[in-house]
Amino acid sequence: MILCITHSQDFYNIDIFFEYLKTKNIPYFRLNSDRLNHLQKISINENFFELTDEFGNSINSDEIKGVWHRKAWGISVPEELDEDYERIFLNEYTSLRYNLFTLLEGVPWINPLENEKKIDGNKMLQLKIAKKNNLIVPNTIFSNDADKITAFFHECCNGKMIAKLHGVISKSMGGENFLSTNSIDENSLEGISDIEYCPMIFQPYIEKEYELRIVYVDGEFFTGKINNSENTDWRIAQGNYFWSAYDLPENIKENLHSMMKEMGLYIGAIDIIKGRDGNYYFLEVNPQGEWGMLQKELNFPIAERIADNLIKRMKTNE
Repeated sequence: MILCITHSQDFYNIDIFFEYLKTKNIPYFRLNSDRLNHLQKISINENFFELTDEFGNSINSDEIKGVWHRKAWGISVPEELDEDYERIFLNEYTSLRYNLFTLLEGVPWINPLENEKKIDGNKMLQLKIAKKNNLIVPNTIFSNDADKITAFFHECCNGKMIAKLHGVISKSMGGENFLSTNSIDENSLEGISDIEYCPMIFQPYIEKEYELRIVYVDGEFFTGKINNSENTDWRIAQGNYFWSAYDLPENIKENLHSMMKEMGLYIGAIDIIKGRDGNYYFLEVNPQGEWGMLQKELNFPIAERIADNLIKRMKTNE
């Protein structure tokens, strides 16, 4: 049994994954992280849990031989709950969820839970490890200090820089609240005074040929190139933009592979910019990043390779 942790609005990627498991006669259980609340019956002791979801499907920890932490969403709060109890509700269900997840640390995960949390929650650590593994990273500051950011702009950015949140507002590419990367020039720099209310990551603007979304699956690379050089973020590209398959240079593959090994990740969605200066600039890796557009547009067998990797490690763990 493979446990797939996702959310109630997830589709396509996960559907392909499940269809592939069916061809292998491997059972699976879908656990929607946002619905891991009052809608489900959950009991946990020190070495065992039982869960029945809102549809009456049941599972216990002894059945689970592998885990894919596909997507994590915030837990939904019932509308009828008094506002005074919302914080308690969320705190206790978040603790319950974490207790449930950590009880499964002895079985293979697509990415080990603690490794994924550490890397996903620390972009500065990502850049440090990437640089250590011979990847080029932009000068970066994560700050709420307007004076430091202004000095960074004048010293490192040649008249233009980008600003982005450490996290994201939306968990999907089509999310209405998605906040993209924004560019800042001399004229807009004066608006930086409000940064104390929302610290952000700042980097020099890179004149680019194109952007790459690279899906890494334990040493295998599925790379898509999007032909936009105008936008600061491929997720907001509009017009005649399209994905095409791309062959990464071997030295970039080797550096990315050693980086992912050091991070302790089996899979991840990596963003890289190919600059007009010929350099490949590492931006970030998202352990739960989107790749459905690459499978759909380029026929990359990403879902299948993710499943194969987990199945192989499950057999080794028997």
